[in-house]
Amino acid sequence: MKKSLLKNFLNYVSYDTISSPTSGTHPSTAHQFELAKELISELEELGCKNVYLSDKCYCYAEIEATKTCYPTIGLMAHVDTAPDMSGKNVKPQVIEDYDGEDIILNKELNIIMKASEFPNLAKRKGEVIVVTDGTTLLGADDKAGIAIIMEIIKYLKANPHLPHGKIKICFTPDEEIGEGADNVDLDRFACDFAYTYDGDEENIINCENFNAASAFVYIQGANIHPGSAKDKMKNSIMIANEFDNLLSPFARPQFTQNYEGFNHLNEIKGTVESTEMKYIIRNHDLAKFESQKQDFEKARKTIDAKYGEGTCTIVIKDSYFNMYNIVATKPEVVDRAKAAIKKAGMEPALAPIRGGTDGARLTYDGIITPNLGTGGGNYHGKYEYVSLDGMQKAVMVGINILTTK
Repeated sequence: MKKSLLKNFLNYVSYDTISSPTSGTHPSTAHQFELAKELISELEELGCKNVYLSDKCYCYAEIEATKTCYPTIGLMAHVDTAPDMSGKNVKPQVIEDYDGEDIILNKELNIIMKASEFPNLAKRKGEVIVVTDGTTLLGADDKAGIAIIMEIIKYLKANPHLPHGKIKICFTPDEEIGEGADNVDLDRFACDFAYTYDGDEENIINCENFNAASAFVYIQGANIHPGSAKDKMKNSIMIANEFDNLLSPFARPQFTQNYEGFNHLNEIKGTVESTEMKYIIRNHDLAKFESQKQDFEKARKTIDAKYGEGTCTIVIKDSYFNMYNIVATKPEVVDRAKAAIKKAGMEPALAPIRGGTDGARLTYDGIITPNLGTGGGNYHGKYEYVSLDGMQKAVMVGINILTTK
């Protein structure tokens, strides 16, 4: 199983599937179709039924029930990678029997993943892990999830005696920009409940997530030759800095943890004449989430009062909401996952997601969908890694979930 997982995973990360928050298209980037077509081909070869690729890059498939009295369960992962760092020309490095020490990702560039800075690495001592070469992200978020689901399908096909209900598969685009669940065909993915495989350690169940929004801030300046700029120039770059400083400096990701929310400025570009900033706004508590959005409006008013009406424009778009209260109405879905993790030889743990998954949106659409871990960490950057041993355990968790009445 481990060889198969590794082979598939390395194949999937070779595809550049970065999504774009600004394209306005669905999918947001056309190259996501390349991996989607590969997955469709594999699903057909595995003998899945109703294999279908939509014009918006959603992959669907079904596995027929061996026991019709078992529930219909959905499995989901996403094909895109985060726009925070390049996912092109990924050069993964496979480390056999990891020794728990610092990992030299790139000797020439002196990029080192230090065990002291990433204490979760200690849990992976003795395992097979995959890391980057320090110049791109890895893509384990969420190609590890795809590889795990594909391995589950292979295992069930190779063991037709195992009892299970109908299984629905869906691979989505654009999850990383909060649009993955926008165009899910709920008829094709109709099921009693579902699970996403999207990040975290393999014994973790996530049924709480951030309420999430994106904020686009536009600053209009006035560019005047610096030699005659007195009382005329409005430097939009400096005004943008003022705007950011009007937001709480302690509500930034590097100062928050657990249930604490944040405002994250993740992109800025500009000139004296105009500057654009992109933020993500996150909080588990809905009231605090709404208060954070109001902080942006207060900052806008302060900037306009100082520099003139229309200097600052804000567009805030909600992405998804915390699924906790809805998942809690059907505790048997989480209990099933807990039992499956125990059966796989691990102690289950519940943890809030400091992010979100397609499952949050699906839960609001009527399909309760908590998240399962895939055995990796440090997502969206050059220090991303995944454990093959963790992925293998995640496969067994999925099999245990599906084969329980």
